Amino acid sequence: MKTVLSIAGSDCSAGAGIQADLKTMMAHGTYGMSVITALTAQNTTGVFGIRETEPEFIGAQLDAVFTDIMPDAVKTGMIASAQAVHVICEKLRFYRAENIVTDTVLASTSGTAFLKGEALKQAEEELFVLARLLTPNIPEAEVLSGILITGKDSMQQAAKALEQKFGCSVLLKGGHLSDTADDLLYDGGQFYWFRQRQIDNPNTHGTGCTLSSAIACNLANGMQMPDAVRKAKEYVTGAITDGLNLGHGNGPLNHGYHLFKNYLFKINIH
Repeated sequence: MKTVLSIAGSDCSAGAGIQADLKTMMAHGTYGMSVITALTAQNTTGVFGIRETEPEFIGAQLDAVFTDIMPDAVKTGMIASAQAVHVICEKLRFYRAENIVTDTVLASTSGTAFLKGEALKQAEEELFVLARLLTPNIPEAEVLSGILITGKDSMQQAAKALEQKFGCSVLLKGGHLSDTADDLLYDGGQFYWFRQRQIDNPNTHGTGCTLSSAIACNLANGMQMPDAVRKAKEYVTGAITDGLNLGHGNGPLNHGYHLFKNYLFKINIH
């Protein structure tokens, strides 16, 4: 069994962050592990509090994982301080971590800022250059590239600029486009468009976490980047389309939609 590590914050409502990552990893047949960078008090309506993990303890968690069960891939998500970014990058370099997928979480869906100021600068200097893949949405790509994105041509310009800036592949997510939700992968000097219709379901809490984790799982399982992204998008589309409706706000995906269907089918035939 392949192993995948998530380095991210905890979401007590389990729609995003570590909890979403671990559910995604199980759904992909991999062994999921976690290093918690922060505790959050949040639910489908917003983020109400953040308690950061001390950088030294983040380092201790990373040592515990890497010295016992070596990850085949690593996904990074919410990291709130420059010191935490530095410790994480030191450990990733020391243990020669592979298949790093970095979800550039600058803010929550509800607007709470996570990565900003010195932490963002540290991430640009240390973390993003270690990644095999960055997965920014359009607002994040605009901040990181300095390019205003108004359509598909400017998406290509921004993706190429980020690849040149950080030396990694870039998946620029198009969910903020007005007419489509097409994503753009720039990998190995080639553009790959992933066409996606707008899904009529407002419950998309944790979509970015889920997508990046699914890609990490697919890379751990030996897929090439375009296939890893394509299969991950198929999984996320299914999890949204399933229509789970929980909470009073932007609800979570059904990360185990296909597992539940198989389970219920087996129950019914007995």
